[in-house]
Amino acid sequence: MQPDPDGGGRIPDPEDDQFPFLTAQQRLGAMIRDFNDPSREWRRLFGELLGTFFLVLVAAGGPMMDAAIPGSVGRAAAVVAPGMMVMAVILFMGRVSGAHLNPAVSVAFALRRDFPWRRVPGYILVQLTGAVLAAWFLQAVVNVSSMHGSTYPAAGRSAVDALLMEAVLTMGLVSVILGTASGAQQVGLFGALGVGSYIALAGLWGSPISGASMNPARTFGPDLVSVDFSSLWVYVVGPLAGAVLAVAAAYLLRGPGGGRSGSFAAQGSIHTQIFRPEKL
Repeated sequence: MQPDPDGGGRIPDPEDDQFPFLTAQQRLGAMIRDFNDPSREWRRLFGELLGTFFLVLVAAGGPMMDAAIPGSVGRAAAVVAPGMMVMAVILFMGRVSGAHLNPAVSVAFALRRDFPWRRVPGYILVQLTGAVLAAWFLQAVVNVSSMHGSTYPAAGRSAVDALLMEAVLTMGLVSVILGTASGAQQVGLFGALGVGSYIALAGLWGSPISGASMNPARTFGPDLVSVDFSSLWVYVVGPLAGAVLAVAAAYLLRGPGGGRSGSFAAQGSIHTQIFRPEKL
């Protein structure tokens, strides 16, 4: 049994032998106490690191593999694969961390008040770390520079063109994420299908101009390993601007915050802090 911080006596510990014999209300109290345990944050952070690692492994790995073995991976396959990977990651660990995998998504959820701002720095740090580890792994195994796996403005296109493309593509991506989250689907099949399909679709038509990164971490990892930051600002400013626009659009469509379902989707099920009531 654990002390009750609210002064209402002692609440049960899920590890106690008597836990299976408790009432539903007592079990709920124990689960909430367990979710509120700050030590559980390592699970969420590890989930974001692992998920971002796999995302960048596929997103940067396609073009790097094609550079190592010409013709082995076409453009269509290279842009569809990240969407499929995101779909898989949402399904296998979305309930743990919310499967943000993207600093722009973490910022958007925080702006919507579906995600605590205090957790944003940790999420962004592990997302960047996962991206760097993936780029290092690819460079070591595929044996080509990670610069082949990064994203750059297309030849003949200005940085502003690429930035605008990234902003619009990311606005669409974050709009899909926020929209499915408000229906409690971000951690389920519909959210996975919607987000994964959008990433593939956006890449198919938008990648010739900007590479369709839509994710500062996805570009940062290969850039850090190859020590080439010449265009990184485009892939930081563009996605963050798109995320802000998506939050504004979500406010116009559904009002402030995603409610209980949005908070569960953004934060996962280990610990969820509700800021606002349910919204449609």
